Amino acid sequence: MPQLRPLDPNFPIAHQLGESASPAVLVNIFTVDEADVDSLLAAWEADALWMKQQPGFISTQLHRAIGGSCAFMNYAVWESVDHFRQAFTNPAFQQALGAYPDSAVISPHLFQKMAVTNLCTD
Repeated sequence: MPQLRPLDPNFPIAHQLGESASPAVLVNIFTVDEADVDSLLAAWEADALWMKQQPGFISTQLHRAIGGSCAFMNYAVWESVDHFRQAFTNPAFQQALGAYPDSAVISPHLFQKMAVTNLCTD
């Protein structure tokens, strides 16, 4: 079973699930032992295919760290935190977490776009 480690210990994913935001962006950082990379990728692919079928799912993209690193980042866009919460807390998804290798450390965190003058629109 993987270890869930908050990206921000002051506001872990369990607290974020109680918030309201639309749209919502999930950033999920994974680290894994090199020997378990294929297992991690297989588990992530199965989860992503399942999530893709859930209401409110928009898109996802997996990234691998450059070089020999065994760190990965998933970026997924959801219509709202409510939609993500329904999928993330679904017993089928929670059970599927058991497919991840024991060496996996997973750090999910929700974000929303923000405006920065002359750079970013919200």
